[in-house]
Amino acid sequence: MSAASLYASTVAALDGFRAPSTDQDALRHTVLAFLAARSDACLRACTPGHVTASALVLDADATHVLLTLHPRVGRWIQLGGHCEPSDESLVDAGLREACEESGLDELVIDPEVLHLDTHPITCSGGVPTRHLDVRFLVRAAPGAQIVRSEESVDLRWWPVDALPGTAARDTIGELVRLGLERVARTA
Repeated sequence: MSAASLYASTVAALDGFRAPSTDQDALRHTVLAFLAARSDACLRACTPGHVTASALVLDADATHVLLTLHPRVGRWIQLGGHCEPSDESLVDAGLREACEESGLDELVIDPEVLHLDTHPITCSGGVPTRHLDVRFLVRAAPGAQIVRSEESVDLRWWPVDALPGTAARDTIGELVRLGLERVARTA
């Protein structure tokens, strides 16, 4: 496990990402360029910005999505967060974050990138930065019982067709749509 394998896996994941739109492909190229310029781009210590890993968690029937009410953002968003130097790969980081934030240990992650996003944020160190967020589809086992962590104000399952009013609808709605399309393709 090393920051080097995390970095290499991130480049490989983005190289293999079949972007669903020209905007997503442009963002893929932007993140790859940032990675080429910064060997520490996957680590929180990279203050100009850093890669993060998120997980759109769907239940076993793909009828509900697990969202967290994020304390810093103040909206319902997907699970995810910072990569750690101990993460073997970006996929491992996404799965680790989903497990930590949901309390679930029987999650299955699709290793193919689902979506990309970049957004400004002030991390825990108090310094404004930019997250280059790589998002994955994760499926929960039937009957999965969630446990809220300290990283969340609230955590709950929402019907995929009835997202909360305070959800980051521009991104969550798109993530759910892409996730359901992926589920339908692999069923």
